[in-house]
Amino acid sequence: MDKEPITVAGLKNLKSELEDLKNIQRPKVVEAIAEARSHGDLKENAEYHAAKEQQALIESRVIAINDLIARANVIDVTKIDNDGKVIFGSTVKVEDLESNKKISYKLVGQDEADISKNLIFYRSPIGKSLIGKHKGEMVSVDTPSGERNFEIKDVEYI
Repeated sequence: MDKEPITVAGLKNLKSELEDLKNIQRPKVVEAIAEARSHGDLKENAEYHAAKEQQALIESRVIAINDLIARANVIDVTKIDNDGKVIFGSTVKVEDLESNKKISYKLVGQDEADISKNLIFYRSPIGKSLIGKHKGEMVSVDTPSGERNFEIKDVEYI
């Protein structure tokens, strides 16, 4: 059972999701199942089958979150001694050298990753290319859409 790095905010979000699933979603589904059962024949009862399917999804997500929390290696980037290099949990401001567009990425664990919020998995192609680099360095990344080149403008530990 390998430890999985996670940020403090990521752990907080997982715990919040777990509480919601256990205390709000699960009771709603149990109530929906009871309501559907009261309608009679379960073989042809679509509400019952939909509620049971929803219950299975909730239970599997609860198990997955509990597993993630058990394996979590919480890394608080604000308390780590750093020498200005890109590490797990750091926020990296880069400039795309082709489009001159400035982008800010935060390197996070797999469950936290959300490209729409610029939270990238530290083992993704961009994440792997940035780890260990310093401000001012050039980075070349092989992405599915082709090679991209960046210059690291700043590294923050927030």
